[in-house]
Amino acid sequence: MPSELPSEPRKRLRPVDLGREHGLSAQAVRNYEQDGFLPTAERTPTGYRIYTELHAAALRTFLALVRAYGHATAGAVMNAVHAGRTDDALTALDHGHAQLLRDRETLTSVRGAVEHLAEAAEPAPAPGPLALSIGELGHRLGLTPATLRTWEAAGILLPQRDRATGHRVFRATDVRDAELAHLLRRGGYRLPHIAAVVQQIRTAGGTSALAAALTDWQQRLTARGLAMLSAAAHLSAYLTAAAGSDR
Repeated sequence: MPSELPSEPRKRLRPVDLGREHGLSAQAVRNYEQDGFLPTAERTPTGYRIYTELHAAALRTFLALVRAYGHATAGAVMNAVHAGRTDDALTALDHGHAQLLRDRETLTSVRGAVEHLAEAAEPAPAPGPLALSIGELGHRLGLTPATLRTWEAAGILLPQRDRATGHRVFRATDVRDAELAHLLRRGGYRLPHIAAVVQQIRTAGGTSALAAALTDWQQRLTARGLAMLSAAAHLSAYLTAAAGSDR
């Protein structure tokens, strides 16, 4: 939960005071102010910045937003807040929540597909050197070349090209991906979901490794969701404090 603002809102703080709490340098704090992530600081007659607890709260809020939404969104939110565009700030957060929801839906789809593959037995890459043309692969799977080209456009297949002819060349792992896609298509999965599954399998090195990776993926999504809750609490407290300072 965000720290409550003390009862002395005009307490003077230095950049080093703000940065110490987060392990940041004084220059980093000044840079954050220059970028609009903190409200503009007043200056002493000699030009030194005067920070207050409001600036400290802004810094806590910005860093909480970074952990939850990333640097770009966090900066956009704080810029919008300091420009008086609260709805724009909230819209930026809405996009972050929408992305998290899409990621959860993708995870659910991938997990279901992996379970489907496990039940059906994952096809292994064909042994030995293998290089099939699009027609040969289509014949092997009972599919038309047009279907395979559609799968390629969807990111499911990534065939190389023969340098001499420019024709597609499907090697062992490409054949495996095509067979996985064919299996999932028969199971009723849509092309975007199949593309996500195949991409994860490429990255993980097979469905067995992917199954283990899904647990880590779930944990990261949960952590991101909790970070969003924390960031929302910080932002709410900061908006209230900033409104009070304007009175």
